[in-house]
Amino acid sequence: MTQAQGADAAGIQVTADGVPSWLDPVVTVVQGVRPEQLSRFLPPDGEGRPSAVLILFGEGEQGPDLLLIERSAALRSHAGQPSFPGGALDPEDGDPEGDGPLRAALREAEEETGLDPSGVQVFGVLPRLYIPVSGFVVTPVMGWWRRPSPVAAVDPAETARVFRVPVADLTDPANRAMLVHPSGFRGPAFLVDGALVWGFTAGLIDKILHYAGWEQPWDTEHTVPLG
Repeated sequence: MTQAQGADAAGIQVTADGVPSWLDPVVTVVQGVRPEQLSRFLPPDGEGRPSAVLILFGEGEQGPDLLLIERSAALRSHAGQPSFPGGALDPEDGDPEGDGPLRAALREAEEETGLDPSGVQVFGVLPRLYIPVSGFVVTPVMGWWRRPSPVAAVDPAETARVFRVPVADLTDPANRAMLVHPSGFRGPAFLVDGALVWGFTAGLIDKILHYAGWEQPWDTEHTVPLG
């Protein structure tokens, strides 16, 4: 899917026209990044459950920010983890190879946070990636929060809280660390707004910051254990 595609039957348009200039580096990343630059876990042929997440940039009281949720501790997959809004595609979302991931990302974000999807401008789509632990094939949908709307946890059984993290906090070296999982996994993490962001979400944020040129030097030897 390209940056200049027009509206589909559901009225979703993918365009970077009119996004603020500070987002230009991210638009450039979306246009040229390769899957292997984002993750070593790429979708296996014909396997995995199609899903999508919404990576939503906005401008809050503290400047540019990202919308995140904290998943309910009662969920079967990724319980208690901070993440982007999103989830598996439903049949009504449509073709997983077409516009289905766009509809799914916006639908899930609305269901989880209550945001008004009509205020979101989709400006690009990143390559599909794979989460081995859950078997999801994830399409990251990139959004600009053109008309922000109130957000909060809609269903406590699914979402513990909704929060907006300033990009400045994500780039602050004091908030960065390498997480060490009991399984031996090591990966980038962010300690922001009382949350430990790690795993797939932190990995994507880390790559976006890096390729957009926003990353600041940080201590990769600083580790935090999970739990």
